[in-house]
Amino acid sequence: MAMAALREASRRLVSRRESPAAYARPFLLTHSRGITYRLFIGGLSQFATEDSLAEAFSQYGQVLEATIVTDKMTNRPKGFGFVKFASEEAANKAKEEMNGKVLNGRVIYVDIAKAKMNRTTDSSPRATGPPKPPDRC
Repeated sequence: MAMAALREASRRLVSRRESPAAYARPFLLTHSRGITYRLFIGGLSQFATEDSLAEAFSQYGQVLEATIVTDKMTNRPKGFGFVKFASEEAANKAKEEMNGKVLNGRVIYVDIAKAKMNRTTDSSPRATGPPKPPDRC
């Protein structure tokens, strides 16, 4: 939802001005806010490394970061990871091309990463006690 609003605001800025600075404005806006495009990569082999993941996806655009999620207790890979791209076009192209491909002997599944859930505010229920009785006058 926020991405759509940001894209719409960027389009409005570009359409109002025709100077070269107007075309740079959306890039600067997204760059200053730290917006990146993340892909979720599922079905990774236990032999996959962050370097091999970055190398496999770098042919579609600039890879900013590739991470493989590991178990905290055993320090073994959990079988999924994330790849951050600098542009939306590169992320979409990589998603279309790499979904269902074989990487390190396993078929991988690629999708757009969902936003991280804030555990303190989003998922924990609040204990507020019993409801208050209505005021009687």
